[in-house]
Amino acid sequence: METTSRAVAQTPAAEGGQQLTSAPRTVDGYLRAPFPWYGLDEAFTGPRWLMQVGTTADGAVEHGSIGHGDEPTVRNEHAAGGDQEAKEKFAVVVTVAASPSRRTADGTGLLEATSVSSAAWLAGVGLLSFTWPGQMDHALRDDWLEQQTETAWALADDLDGSDWSTLSLPVDGVPTAFHYRESEFGWVLAGSTSAGVHLGAYGRGMSAYGLGFTVVKDIATYT
Repeated sequence: METTSRAVAQTPAAEGGQQLTSAPRTVDGYLRAPFPWYGLDEAFTGPRWLMQVGTTADGAVEHGSIGHGDEPTVRNEHAAGGDQEAKEKFAVVVTVAASPSRRTADGTGLLEATSVSSAAWLAGVGLLSFTWPGQMDHALRDDWLEQQTETAWALADDLDGSDWSTLSLPVDGVPTAFHYRESEFGWVLAGSTSAGVHLGAYGRGMSAYGLGFTVVKDIATYT
């Protein structure tokens, strides 16, 4: 799969020892991106909020996420059911720059190409970051998260497999095919746009079937 390493959820490490880091939750990183950001289209009228951007060691912005709806908490034994879960209806859109395999800025390593699988993996581990089975002891969560991250990687590497179905959703008004899957924790989808980026999305409590995506005209309005 042409994507970054699965070592750390949402902070993938590229080859050659170059670590992709997550910038603080401000608009600055989004403004530095050389590619357009995507969010839900105007049919969604709820809250919108910035999350984080992912950058290479030399500061180049590679991907980032924008949230819609309720800002989720980690789903655990204290928040896994009842009114709390019912209130947490959210969808997160992940934009990934479509990039070929290329050398790092210092020439010492190689950054892997990005693909739809990259977007699928980032969306998968993004959903995991807000998930924690209620019956699980706190001390076991790291092991569970590592195992599930490996599973998300394997699923993203096999988008034509039986775990995925096809869902057509509008992107800038144009029907676009997405790879889609559901689990007990929520849903994940991934596809590509004609604007030179790949899109991933994940959510819980909000159906993916009625969503549409569009370029964010002014990312500063999300602050």
